[in-house]
Amino acid sequence: SRKVGQNNAMEMLLTGEFIDAARAREIGLVTRVVEAGSQDEVVAALAARIASKSLMTLKTGKQAFYQQADMPLADAYAHTVEVMIGNMLKHDAKEGVAAFLEKREPRWRDE
Repeated sequence: SRKVGQNNAMEMLLTGEFIDAARAREIGLVTRVVEAGSQDEVVAALAARIASKSLMTLKTGKQAFYQQADMPLADAYAHTVEVMIGNMLKHDAKEGVAAFLEKREPRWRDE
């Protein structure tokens, strides 16, 4: 129910009705709907896109996302700013900017 909201979860619980992909997307149960048969291709492309990023940056971002989720808004903003500043000082952030400016693929060191 945390992902779809209490009202949607309760409706699904009480009715037992199946929902289609469009409805699942509408209520936030899934992030995207793709053509039937293209799932493997879409998942592979998404996985490749994520895998091309700095592991350290992904880990830091994921941790910050979950840490700030239950904080009051002002605290969440302050925490996120702190994390972003710390991240910008790391090697991979500098490497990402350099790679972009030099029009090359980044060489992540996960630090």
